[in-house]
Amino acid sequence: MSTVNKPRSLGDFLQEFAYQRRLMQEELQKVIVGQNEVIEQIFAAIFTRGHCLLVGVPGLAKTLMVSTLARILDIQFKRIQFTPDLMPSDITGTNVLEEDEHGRRSFRFVEGPIFTNILLADEINRTPPKTQAALLQAMQEREVTVGQATYPLPEPFFTIATQNPIEQEGTYPLPEAQLDRFMFNIKVDYPSADEEEKILAVTTRQEKVEVRKVLSGKAILNVQRLVGSVAVTQYVVQYVARLVRATRPKDPTAPQFVREMVDWGAGPRAGQFLIMGGKSLAAMDGRFSVSIEDVQKVAIPVLRHRISTNFQAQAEGITTEDIIQRLIRETPPPVIPKFER
Repeated sequence: MSTVNKPRSLGDFLQEFAYQRRLMQEELQKVIVGQNEVIEQIFAAIFTRGHCLLVGVPGLAKTLMVSTLARILDIQFKRIQFTPDLMPSDITGTNVLEEDEHGRRSFRFVEGPIFTNILLADEINRTPPKTQAALLQAMQEREVTVGQATYPLPEPFFTIATQNPIEQEGTYPLPEAQLDRFMFNIKVDYPSADEEEKILAVTTRQEKVEVRKVLSGKAILNVQRLVGSVAVTQYVVQYVARLVRATRPKDPTAPQFVREMVDWGAGPRAGQFLIMGGKSLAAMDGRFSVSIEDVQKVAIPVLRHRISTNFQAQAEGITTEDIIQRLIRETPPPVIPKFER
């Protein structure tokens, strides 16, 4: 008796992805203690083709987290240490003049470290704006132009940059246009007391921890397509638009506290990232559609670097995060119209 294989549904794929995501978390936590929110946000960015900016003081395992993630994902990983003397060609690559056996000369393009799957831009604010700008085209168009030729980057490609928030000497703050390219601004905080004790116990044994590979590059591309297929209702779209517009002090819908304490708010790209981040959270949970709670969960990392507070807010000790949290509390979701019989 022959059996016919039942075609797999979207629900089957989502459940399989949710299982793979749990495996990734387990493997990563063999090396990284705690930081569950940070890990979840990095996963959410990767599965939606987004880039991350990790902000935290030295010694919080930001670089170790990214390099371990690359080992779990079975994709190519390269790290660039950004320094004041780093040149754009040190990132993108350059044309070199070669001479063949017949004496004919020609230029050959030598790829820079940006031609990889995961690029770790370590201490990105330590290099001048000219070199920081070398990442702009790569992050947005996923290609690099050198001379008159344009070269596509390998897929998948995402940039994870790190930044130290307390050191200002010898640093160059990222311009707003480049900050806006990052899907998430992720704050890496100190571990809890229990986590710190575990870190001290584990890391001083000098044991090398082996992690196994969970997803290949091709599988990540399939997951990105799967996440893109997660449904978003008009109800959620209206809520996202309402939340983003409320961050702009000159918008008529902006609350009074935003008009008093904010210089400029988020642009439309913030709304796109709120929806994509919500899709990723829903998919990682094995759900078919995005909820308001998903959007609220990614609101702080998406909006943190897209709202500029003014002097009054800074004088009162009110941070961008305080404003986002208040906006979440005070921005009501749209009313669902009732259907009449």
